Amino acid sequence: MATSRSSIVQAETIAAIATAIVPQQGSVGIVRLSGAEAVEIARHLFYAPGSQAWESHRILYGFIRQPKTQQVIDEALLLLMYAPRSFTREDVVEFHCHGGIMAVQQVLQLCLQQGARLAQPGEFSLRAFLNGRLDLTQAESVADLVGAQSPQAAQAAVAGLRGKLAQSLRQLRSDCLDLLAEIEARIDFEDDLPPLDLDWVRSRLDETLKTVRHILATAHQGELLRAGLKVAIIGRPNVGKSSLLNAWSKSDRAIVTDLPGTTRDIVESQLVVGGIPIQVLDTAGIRESSNPVEQMGIQRSRAAVQRADLVLLTVDAAGGWAEEEDLLYELIQPRPHLVVINKIDLVDSDPAARIEPILAQLGPASPVVQLSASQSRGLEALEQTLLKTVEASNLSAANLDLAINQRQAGAIAKAQNALQQVQATIQAGLPLDFWTIDLRAAIQDLGEVTGEAVTESMLDEIFSRFCIGK
Repeated sequence: MATSRSSIVQAETIAAIATAIVPQQGSVGIVRLSGAEAVEIARHLFYAPGSQAWESHRILYGFIRQPKTQQVIDEALLLLMYAPRSFTREDVVEFHCHGGIMAVQQVLQLCLQQGARLAQPGEFSLRAFLNGRLDLTQAESVADLVGAQSPQAAQAAVAGLRGKLAQSLRQLRSDCLDLLAEIEARIDFEDDLPPLDLDWVRSRLDETLKTVRHILATAHQGELLRAGLKVAIIGRPNVGKSSLLNAWSKSDRAIVTDLPGTTRDIVESQLVVGGIPIQVLDTAGIRESSNPVEQMGIQRSRAAVQRADLVLLTVDAAGGWAEEEDLLYELIQPRPHLVVINKIDLVDSDPAARIEPILAQLGPASPVVQLSASQSRGLEALEQTLLKTVEASNLSAANLDLAINQRQAGAIAKAQNALQQVQATIQAGLPLDFWTIDLRAAIQDLGEVTGEAVTESMLDEIFSRFCIGK
């Protein structure tokens, strides 16, 4: 039978490499230990010349040595953080070694030989949560900060780390507990207390639900911050979609030829535009085809359009607007989009005569960008128009004071349903006992978000997604 991570969390001293390790790159690598034996292990491995004091929050200079042979493994720094003034509120030691692979790997192995156990993913953060250093929203914000792909994502993670989300949720839970206490008091001491003020109850429920809905509304924007905006480039074959992806990403991610139908699968590239992480999808050209492989690519292109937050309909300036564009334009209408008129370098002799018929096909709500992907012309205008479209479509997560993740959104949505059920119960004139059932469920659901009401299996699920060493 597997042992829960949280049940043994304080039983052993753990160790892990706490920095990204890239062969022959990186000047510093850190090996972190946490637990009751961390300092003792450090004393066995680290030689600090002179009279340096082993005091908390001091950095010692010296050498990491193999205890039996006294062979020097690395010249390093040692950072000491005694409990409770550490991230985990346990004794924490960090060896700051030279970067690369060999030094940190050898130091980690020495720590394990001295009795430490290799930390599991997220176990340092799990200990910080179980020891009261962080609540669950703050712990998840640590992972969000590590994985942030834009300044806005990092700022939202820092806001969560500082407890902004937790503060709002604790206040909601406290309001629900106050309401529950008032109701249960009338059940237990009906004859000794004045009747319950129904207007007060309804008002408190309305205010609580209003705040819950406001927090839930950040779920989609929070997902945009973490995963990035999905932008699909679509169009007929050979209109320059792959060239656009390559020019925009400054790479050769997609194969470019003069043969239509070259792209058969979705090609992705990660960009940051105006501080917004963007996942650009180059799709197969959409047209009627008897080729079964191309048909599969076209089906995936249509699916990518449905998943995309924003669609770039690419049109060949030289080829003009054809019947296929009518179908594609109709396909993307429900979604935020902009029209990219590509290959303008091929119509320089008389651009108006070629481009105006294309513009005549578009509605007033369709932003248009003219560019030449092959010459990397017009990309700045593309980015500016994209940012304006994102803002106009309410896809931007800028200035977001908090952003919940999918797990948090699921629990808060259950709390919302429970509170709405309390309102329905009151409206139906059911006894007070029925009110308390859904009110307790809402309190439980809100507690799952902050960690005040959470199971060990849920903790294992959450922290297993963290990187080792965090």
